[in-house]
Amino acid sequence: MKKEVVVTGKTIEQAVEIGANELKMDKDDVTYEVLELPKKGFLGLGSTDAKVKVMGRASDSDTAVEFIEKIIGHMKINAMPKVIEETDDEIKIDIIGDNLGTLIGYHGEILDSLQYLTYLAVNKGDISESDSGSGEEKSGTVKISLDIENYRKKREETLKSLAKKMAERVLKYNKPVTLEPMNAYERRIIHSTIQDIEGVSTHSIGQENDRRIVISREGGVTVKSSFSQSQNQRRGKTPYMPDRSRGFNSNPGNRDRDKNFKKQ
Repeated sequence: MKKEVVVTGKTIEQAVEIGANELKMDKDDVTYEVLELPKKGFLGLGSTDAKVKVMGRASDSDTAVEFIEKIIGHMKINAMPKVIEETDDEIKIDIIGDNLGTLIGYHGEILDSLQYLTYLAVNKGDISESDSGSGEEKSGTVKISLDIENYRKKREETLKSLAKKMAERVLKYNKPVTLEPMNAYERRIIHSTIQDIEGVSTHSIGQENDRRIVISREGGVTVKSSFSQSQNQRRGKTPYMPDRSRGFNSNPGNRDRDKNFKKQ
């Protein structure tokens, strides 16, 4: 992200140095444009300072931190973002502070939104939408990983435990289990965990924010067919039982008997 500031100084060099300091950048990392040359005047009268526009490009991590600081400031939360790790492909940031539950939100919804917005700020909105409706990074962009009080790790362990518990239930009762809606990141954790458990498999249903994972017996029936079978069992139906809801004549084999019955 480009940053610039207009400053004045006794000399052009002094003005550039002042501008670099205001941008929190090294003097060698900025460029400048002279707007007004300094004038000495006569006997010290009528002198004017140099006016210079100093320009620089902030690093991706500086852009991310500055953006998060603005959001946190508007939310009036006492916290500070800190860059934990930075590579050419990813920036990992941890937010440090007290009572940050509000910034995490229900199942990390607020944290996910802040991470997504920070990604857009760093990559200038360069994002594509996947079929599932979740953000998917393009090649050449910088991934943003945002965490608060190690929440991501704790949530991952919770989801793995949930996946194993539900898999045991499916194997025990031979009935599929549908989990609550999750984002793409959390669904990947569930899918990955179930892959290591023999006898069960997963698939997703629903769209966008209502996307859910179904855990079922490997090669087993779908949720819909399972529901239909259970309904038939409660009604006592079999595949070969005639439908009597429309009368005896609904079964062609009983027509002669029906005629005799009417004659009597």
